[in-house]
Amino acid sequence: MISSKVVPREEAQRETLSEGRLEAESSDEAGPSWAAGPPSERLPPLGQEAPPPRRCHTDCLEAPLSRSFQRLGAAVGSHPWLFLLGPLLLAVALGTGLIFLPKEKENLEEQYTPIGSPAKAERRFVQGHFSTNDTYRFSASRTSSETNFASILVVSLTDSLLKPRAFTEVSKLDKAVQALKVVQENGPPILYKEVCAKYKTLCVPPNPLLYAWQHNLSLDLSSLTFPIHNMSNHFIYLAGFFGGNVLGQSVGRSQRLTESRALRLLYYLKTEDPEDSERSKAWLTHFLDHFNDMKSSLTLEETEVVYFTSLSRQLEFEATSKTVIPLFHLAYILIILFAVVSCFRLDCVRNKMWVAVSGVFCVALSVVSGFGLMLHIGVPFVIIVANSPFLILGVGVDDMFIMISAWQKTSLMESIRERLSNSYSKVAVSITITTLTNVLAFYTGISSSFRSVQYFCIYTGTTLLFCYFYSITCFGAIMALDGKREVACFRWLEKPDPKYASLKKSCCVPFGSTPEGNGEDKHPMNLFFRDYFGPFLTTSKAKFFVVLIYIFYIISSIYGCFQVQEGLDLRNLASDDSYITPYFNVEEDYFSDYGPRVMVIVTESVNYWDGDVRQKLDNCMVKFEENDYIDKNLTEFWLKAYIQYMNNSRKDPNDKNTFMNNISGFLKVSPIFTYDVNISSSNEIIASRGFIQTVGVSSSSSKKRMLLELRGIAENCEVPLMVYNQAFIYFDQYAAIIENTVRNVMVASTAMLIVSLLLIPHPVCSLWVTFAIASVIVGVTGFMAFWNVNLDSISMINLVICIGFSFDFSAHISYAFVSSSETSVNKKSIEALYMLGYPVLQSAISTIIGVCVLSAAKAYIFRTFFKIMFLVMFFGAAHGLIFIPVFLTFF
Repeated sequence: MISSKVVPREEAQRETLSEGRLEAESSDEAGPSWAAGPPSERLPPLGQEAPPPRRCHTDCLEAPLSRSFQRLGAAVGSHPWLFLLGPLLLAVALGTGLIFLPKEKENLEEQYTPIGSPAKAERRFVQGHFSTNDTYRFSASRTSSETNFASILVVSLTDSLLKPRAFTEVSKLDKAVQALKVVQENGPPILYKEVCAKYKTLCVPPNPLLYAWQHNLSLDLSSLTFPIHNMSNHFIYLAGFFGGNVLGQSVGRSQRLTESRALRLLYYLKTEDPEDSERSKAWLTHFLDHFNDMKSSLTLEETEVVYFTSLSRQLEFEATSKTVIPLFHLAYILIILFAVVSCFRLDCVRNKMWVAVSGVFCVALSVVSGFGLMLHIGVPFVIIVANSPFLILGVGVDDMFIMISAWQKTSLMESIRERLSNSYSKVAVSITITTLTNVLAFYTGISSSFRSVQYFCIYTGTTLLFCYFYSITCFGAIMALDGKREVACFRWLEKPDPKYASLKKSCCVPFGSTPEGNGEDKHPMNLFFRDYFGPFLTTSKAKFFVVLIYIFYIISSIYGCFQVQEGLDLRNLASDDSYITPYFNVEEDYFSDYGPRVMVIVTESVNYWDGDVRQKLDNCMVKFEENDYIDKNLTEFWLKAYIQYMNNSRKDPNDKNTFMNNISGFLKVSPIFTYDVNISSSNEIIASRGFIQTVGVSSSSSKKRMLLELRGIAENCEVPLMVYNQAFIYFDQYAAIIENTVRNVMVASTAMLIVSLLLIPHPVCSLWVTFAIASVIVGVTGFMAFWNVNLDSISMINLVICIGFSFDFSAHISYAFVSSSETSVNKKSIEALYMLGYPVLQSAISTIIGVCVLSAAKAYIFRTFFKIMFLVMFFGAAHGLIFIPVFLTFF
């Protein structure tokens, strides 16, 4: 509802209620059809001929709507208490839904990953065909979903960690962590050894090299190789456990590891059994509560440490919602102050300070009603919905400003019923148009593949509808009641009692601004746009600089569009001062070389004993290894090892019976592959898997390309293959975000054009609406990159909002221009700015004030909302007040 504040021009006609119907009176003003009633009811100014009739009528919806709102205004003016108390009771009833605000934890995967993403289907396949065992044969790369774990990154304060002194400190840290125990009131203590994931009878080592050094202190740390170290014919995989490495000469498939700045300690805990999982989570909670105290007691000198657990992301995400609660109060105070200042007048009759405060209260009622209704019907409440009240607060007061502006144009000599009827006839259609466009823009977001976006759009769109409803009922009633005060105050000023004359003058008209009863209320800002800004903007030099500025703007925006990063960085779900932020920073700095270990799954039963089939499978594995994102030296596949086992045993791998009957013996020799081969009861291999190691996938763009390329290789393979890693659940957002954004933008833009053609169907106006929407979207998207904002599910919401606001800013300005009766294009532009310049500026400022407090939030998801809303308001206002008024003069 941004530029819905259509201010009637000074020469606009005034309509009065007479003999049960509204008749147009002659006056000094003429305006756009929604500002001054249907065109058919307007009379030309005295001394001028009536303009020729239009070839086509464009008020088929506008005219009957205007008449309907005239009747509604008359009803509200006649029965203000009914229209005030009714909405209040409705708000109280719906507000009871707030007791259903969820107290359970929000599922991050469900809310912030695409619905029906390929990775979720891949996970279901893995879970249905491959089992795991974290109590006896745990393997992190073979799990289908995230397990319970604690991770510690140790960074050396010197050149390298590969020194006995540094390893001694790390060993002390490791032993202190494993010594942590949870003391329960009604049960035995929970020890690490009881909840750790195990391989055979021992806990899985948090770091394989540290484990080897602890059992052999004479281990030579200067002769290591990376990423694979051969220790007495036992191969240790160091990829992902050491970072910030300096590598030397090649040694087989590896290189000499000369220096390493960081290492990782990973404590995997039992997850599969629900009871074990709860005990593991209790230990992790204890770990989080006591880690800093434990670290302080160790007095580490050679290293510094950061930490993270499988619970951290959820816990820190929930904590961010608490950081924004104090900002609600500040936002309401700022909006009330802005509303009071905007509606202040120098006389006690026209002063609308308390009306403005009541208008902000009506906006608060709409938030209570909208949220309450959604909670009553069971729409999930997600944390980003907490952004909505700030937006509603900024947008909602716009309706209040336009209604007050229209009311101030009415005459004190008319009855309350007539004044409110006239006000509604002039502005209610405009409010309806912009409410409809904004609500449609939000409701198109329901088609998004991200549930968080869906729920935000449902909550905000519904709350905007309540905001509109309370504006034309409750706030209209407040204006009617205040109108009675105006009349009483005006009559008090007119009393001829000389005893109170000085008191009246000093209190009610301190600057001699005697109120007029004929409705004249020229705001200084409107005069500024008419007398100064408009004439300056239409000069040749100003137009030249505006064109140059726009060219620079659009080039910069297009460049920025190609620099935007995609996807939601999970560290951004926590507040800035969270302990997980330095953890992810260290991980990015030192451990970004190696990405997830990806399963390559043969999804159907194939003839593994057939040499041709094996050759096709080998060719596919070679294609994977040749990919830029794969380290070919770290491929692991049971079939290759099994064929070597068969050849060493001098058995024929091409015979079906021999091939199948020897698998059990092979798995006893190489138990690591036990859960990689799924053999049915009929002795058929219905699925099997190997593993490839990804590298160089630290950025969102590389993650997306890697995911699409690996899936492409699997799809084109002659053997039915699938690739999967649990991280793909989150990587899918990178592939889906652009498609979702483009679809939502296209759907919302189409809805805006349909509305513009139905309600303000001037073809030139529709063209400029299209231009403004496209231009603002490009600008906001491009400048997101310059302000370090990713294209993710949160910013996608704002781009949808951008469409509605772009429509608001552009539609009325361009329509006021093409509807102007002025003879020159410059005068048309000045007149449009005079009518709408201040309302557009007022709208942008009020919305920015509503969300500006979010700039002080400690969480990315709230600051991002402020950044993009600021860009939307700034660029939208710039288009409405500068670019479009100038460009219209060229065409």
